[in-house]
Amino acid sequence: MWDYTEKVKDHFVNPRNVGEIDDPDGIGEVGSLACGDALRLSFKLDEDRRINDVKFKTFGCASAIASSSALTELVKGKTLEQAEKITNNDIAKYLGGLPEEKMHCSVMGREALAAAIANCRGEEREKEEFEIVCNCFGISDREIERAVKENNLHTVEQVTHYTKAGGGCEGCHPKIRDIIAKVWGEKEETPVLAKPAKGKKLTNIQRMRLIEETLEREIKPALRQDGGDLELIDIEGSRVIVALRGTCSFCPSADFTLKQYVEAKLKEFVTDDITVEVEE
Repeated sequence: MWDYTEKVKDHFVNPRNVGEIDDPDGIGEVGSLACGDALRLSFKLDEDRRINDVKFKTFGCASAIASSSALTELVKGKTLEQAEKITNNDIAKYLGGLPEEKMHCSVMGREALAAAIANCRGEEREKEEFEIVCNCFGISDREIERAVKENNLHTVEQVTHYTKAGGGCEGCHPKIRDIIAKVWGEKEETPVLAKPAKGKKLTNIQRMRLIEETLEREIKPALRQDGGDLELIDIEGSRVIVALRGTCSFCPSADFTLKQYVEAKLKEFVTDDITVEVEE
């Protein structure tokens, strides 16, 4: 259970400024429903070019809703120049703090605000060339670099907490380490993850233990970062039967997660013939 402040709980249960502005002066959209988090922010300026009204629509966890709600309160009455100075840490501070594992929600709010301001000014964002580093969540090298610089991040785990990058298949971890090293001018060695031996025939007991260990070490921690979980129900030969819990139980990308992440991890660390199915 996440340790949320009373203010986070209040903004989650009673979110401010929910909805969408008719004929907005600025509108920004970030995230993706397929990745589990999405935010749409719109605002209207008054005659003095200050943000007079602002609303949001979000799809995500309690932290995403609370962060979006807090952001709308922070920007009211501000000029565009004042609003664009608001950082994700300002959002977290306004809420009395967020669990580090949920800081990506405040970053998403800051990104949506920047997109809405750029839209209001008639600017096109992301003109520079960029590379998608984390394909699981669609996070670019520029987004990671910005988060690393603004939040003084030094580990892959921290980057995952602030951007979600690296929280899926983990295949992008080496690139994330390279970006961190580049930002801070450091030379880091990529640690090699110790993997169970593959290629030999496993007994039923060995297979079961290896599946359980892989679920606990490689799979469940990433799911729990967004309030989800997975329960092992049964193992029938190469069939692994599971039940989705928490946010995973109603996530629109659950099928993708099962096949492209859970099943792929078990194939990598156990045997290639494994299939994953959801309990009926």
